[in-house]
Amino acid sequence: ALTVRFITRRFIGDYDPTLEMIYRHMAVIDGEVVHFEILDTAGQEDSLQIEEKIKWGDGFAVVYSVTDRCSFDEVMRLCFLINHIHSSPKRSSGGEQPPVVIVGNKKDLQFDRMVSTEDGENLSKALKLPFYEIS
Repeated sequence: ALTVRFITRRFIGDYDPTLEMIYRHMAVIDGEVVHFEILDTAGQEDSLQIEEKIKWGDGFAVVYSVTDRCSFDEVMRLCFLINHIHSSPKRSSGGEQPPVVIVGNKKDLQFDRMVSTEDGENLSKALKLPFYEIS
């Protein structure tokens, strides 16, 4: 739903989070046209699938739900995998790390919250990555 909202500027209420999709989008950022290919994963991959998807990406938004502690607990593992895979000597990029941001989603669901803003901030500080909470 986050990806669809970014591309369409609308919230889609009947979004199916179990479908994996690649979205293509063009935007002007700082006066420059940027072409995006966004892989919206279904979040149900095994380890080999996750590694292949991480190899495919040039930048990552690691998104968790503030209403789901398990999704938050996955953030550190995913960030470690991104770092490990992209620092591999086998990569042609010379081990340069891709941009990564941690995003806590569903901030508006305060009564269902299981992960505090402070938890997200502390994790982002420990991993030295930017952090945002959004709805």
